[in-house]
Amino acid sequence: MTTAKIVYASMTGNTEEIADLFGEVLEKHGIEVDIEECVTVSPEDLLDYDICLVGAYTYDFGEVPDEFVDFYEEMSEVDFTGKLCASFGSGDTFYDDYCLLVDFIQTRFKEQGGTIAGEGIKVDLDPGEEDIAAINALVEKIVEQVNA
Repeated sequence: MTTAKIVYASMTGNTEEIADLFGEVLEKHGIEVDIEECVTVSPEDLLDYDICLVGAYTYDFGEVPDEFVDFYEEMSEVDFTGKLCASFGSGDTFYDDYCLLVDFIQTRFKEQGGTIAGEGIKVDLDPGEEDIAAINALVEKIVEQVNA
């Protein structure tokens, strides 16, 4: 059975909601899902799964949230070769650095050999219908790549 690990950092619950949505959609495709907050897991734990999804909110002016700093830095010590990876996160379009962490995470995965499943999902505050459609589309891409 194909497995997915979803790790997230969430302050207001928006990024946690996105993680849960990913989990629900992946499970509908028969993928076994494990979801955890970034403070309870290390990046090396992702290596036990086929699919790695990491999400975080972008804080203030493009800052990495305090609770995510260690996880994000430790990602640079893990070889994600052979893993299907994607990122997601929430932010506020009020800021110029809107959802910048989504790009940072994608880049980190790529630098560490991960196969990028598709464009990262950026959500303005909490997920709406368009965001749910984007999550479904990314999961479809992931499933296609898993089955290829």
